Amino acid sequence: MKINKDNLEYRIMKVTAAEQREESAESRMTIEGYAVLFDTPQTYQWGETTYTETISKGALDNTDMRRTVLRYNHNDNVIALARVKNGSLMLTVDEKGLHIVADLIDTQSNRDLYKSIQEGLIDEMSFAFTIAPNGDIWTYADDYKTVTREITSIETLYDVSIVDNGFYEQTSVYARALDHVDALKREDEMRKLELEKARAIALASA
Repeated sequence: MKINKDNLEYRIMKVTAAEQREESAESRMTIEGYAVLFDTPQTYQWGETTYTETISKGALDNTDMRRTVLRYNHNDNVIALARVKNGSLMLTVDEKGLHIVADLIDTQSNRDLYKSIQEGLIDEMSFAFTIAPNGDIWTYADDYKTVTREITSIETLYDVSIVDNGFYEQTSVYARALDHVDALKREDEMRKLELEKARAIALASA
């Protein structure tokens, strides 16, 4: 499946994301957790801009998850850990968010990863997605110093990932959102300049 990474967004959920299921520990390596949390605002500060984003309940109602895969750190250069297509990855949308259950095949790398999850070395999840047309609502205040975005409809969920570098990704996770705000600022500045020019011409010809 070809993915236009220019349109892809990533989000990290600050939750305990993958836990051992005790009842299956002896027979297989099964992990579970939440990759998406609904109605849980996350706020970040960049310079003078305060950005708050929320994924609304219902945002996954029409999402294409038929080919979603489970990855480690969104790395698509290595084999997927599990996938919806063969039944090893199960995705359930509930009142809280998107719950995942994945059965890992018995490989050395998966055993190492599973052990790291058991020991609490890896405890976050992330997801890669695209927004549906008109699938988000933006509001601005204080000359764009306060920005909120409500994601109401996710078009495609490409992967859910177990991540260990969430802190470091935070600097780039919302880059697209901030680019959007910067573009709006530039548009406003251009409109103000055009308005000033029009006023100057009107005064000169009066």
